[in-house]
Amino acid sequence: MHTTSPLISEVFNDRKILIRAHNIEHLYYKGLSKSETKINKKIFFKTEAKKLKTYEKIVHKVDRILTISPSEHNYFSKQYPDKAVYIPVFHQNSKVRKLSKKGDFALYHGDLRTADNIKAVFFLIDVFKQLEYPLVIASSFKNDSILAELDNYKDIKYVDIKNQDHMIELFDKAHINVLPTFQKTGIKLKLINTLYNGRFCVVTTKMVEDTGLESLCEIARTKEEFTKKVVELIDKDFTNIIVKKRDTTLKPFNVEVNAQKIIELIY
Repeated sequence: MHTTSPLISEVFNDRKILIRAHNIEHLYYKGLSKSETKINKKIFFKTEAKKLKTYEKIVHKVDRILTISPSEHNYFSKQYPDKAVYIPVFHQNSKVRKLSKKGDFALYHGDLRTADNIKAVFFLIDVFKQLEYPLVIASSFKNDSILAELDNYKDIKYVDIKNQDHMIELFDKAHINVLPTFQKTGIKLKLINTLYNGRFCVVTTKMVEDTGLESLCEIARTKEEFTKKVVELIDKDFTNIIVKKRDTTLKPFNVEVNAQKIIELIY
């Protein structure tokens, strides 16, 4: 939605036009306003949500809307009949990795500049401060308020992600990947990357709802459920049966097949 301004001037009238809808943008910004604690940013996100809702009608000018998740596809199919085509998220993975039965800690990774991820980290701190099990918070962006809070806990630490190889190394060592979110938006790439590269995955409902990936995750609706799921997985082995199930369930996310679908829509 943020790159569609050429459609206003109709400079592409002689082209076939496809847009990628990564989110239902006005709902995404509305969610950001709910997660944000600073009043000026909260007002900004609410204002942007209203603007985006009005602006969204510009997609009437496109030939196809490439939706990124089943829930987004359902929305755009109703709003703009005959335009929506479901093309799952693209990613760099080709197969589910086989890992040893056990890892050493729980892992959360995400951009610590966004309000929802910051909220998720403080949620996890609240969970793991009660457990004698290590938690690693990994990001490429440091957050001073989180770092200050982590000083209070010996089993929770921050790791600065250096590059993609370093991220893979963290996946190799982690036994449980914890991915809470409080905002339902599209499908999060970090969920896909975790299911291809990591061991067990514990999520909140909004991370996985309407993605088709629910069966691959342990889903918790409350802090108490989240804690219980983590405790249950600490001594559980990661097996080849889990890998095979992921291979089967993740077939719709094959990037070559989905790229071919876009080629066919163009030609």
